[in-house]
Amino acid sequence: MSDTHAIGTIDDLRRHLQWAIELEHATIPPYMCALYSLDPARNPEAVHVLGTVLTEEMLHLALAANLLNAVGGSPRLDTPELLPPYPHPLPHGDRSVEVHLAPFGAEALELFLSIERPASADAPPQPDEYRTIGQFYAAIEAGFHVLCEEIGEAEVFCGAPERQLGEGHFSGGGGTIIPVHDLKSALAALAEIVEQGEGAARTEVWDGDRDVYHPDHDEVAHFYRVQELRAGRRFQPGDTPQTGPTGEEIAVDRDGVLPMRPNPRTSDYPEGSPVRVAQEEFNQTYSLLLYLLEQSFNGEPGQVKQAVGVMFTLRAQAVALMKLPSGDGRTTAGPAFEYVPPEDRT
Repeated sequence: MSDTHAIGTIDDLRRHLQWAIELEHATIPPYMCALYSLDPARNPEAVHVLGTVLTEEMLHLALAANLLNAVGGSPRLDTPELLPPYPHPLPHGDRSVEVHLAPFGAEALELFLSIERPASADAPPQPDEYRTIGQFYAAIEAGFHVLCEEIGEAEVFCGAPERQLGEGHFSGGGGTIIPVHDLKSALAALAEIVEQGEGAARTEVWDGDRDVYHPDHDEVAHFYRVQELRAGRRFQPGDTPQTGPTGEEIAVDRDGVLPMRPNPRTSDYPEGSPVRVAQEEFNQTYSLLLYLLEQSFNGEPGQVKQAVGVMFTLRAQAVALMKLPSGDGRTTAGPAFEYVPPEDRT
């Protein structure tokens, strides 16, 4: 690990935990587009899989904010840095992974596999330009250990406890929202993020939790849930990363997918046109969500419930957009996820 990228001070740690927030957020718009393009009546299993992954990505965002708050930082979400134009490289990581917006299908699934890919057993911790998310979080974990040894836990965990989100603020889906106040709880929060993404061990496909919606199943980590969708089969006991999923079939009705034009932009449509007006409304709502999340993570945890309500509005707006013709005769429109500055919000 290069010394220029080592996490050796509290400011280094705060900077990397803000990057963790930006990284976790970067997964949310692509998962939303893939999920909302699916007809729930025709693709209930795929909707279930992507819906649980999206819920857990929101959980990871909250855990990253808890970690940053625990060390005296201030999570930033209502900022244009969180919504660069699409496509764009995965923030702070593997520059070859291009984050793009697409409907459910092979292209979207390949992106999700690239994002969630587990670290190899010999991969070193890497705080920036990492190849996997696991390497990035391993570097943050190492930073916590080093700083606690050098300056003591009390100095590291200097944040206001009332900023921590707990189970009372966030529920639904697998996983746990862990308030962070010392090294033990920080390591538990990091493990929750990594295990849900790439698996509880590099030789396992499971993330260590029970499947909330299928209590007879263990929960499969995100990387392997995407593999299930690509293969059209579930993992079953005895399966490994090498065997792939060999269990029951997951039926995917490719005709039950709205054909959203990839990487939509408001600039593709004239001002005042139905598509552009609908996209601008979505942009307003998504920017409101970022505002509410930032407030939630900066001393107003009660705003989480309002943020959840906004998520339902976003879904309705996205689906309505994906039913509008794009104008090319083949595809539909879709949400552009463009940042609206506070002074331009209605």
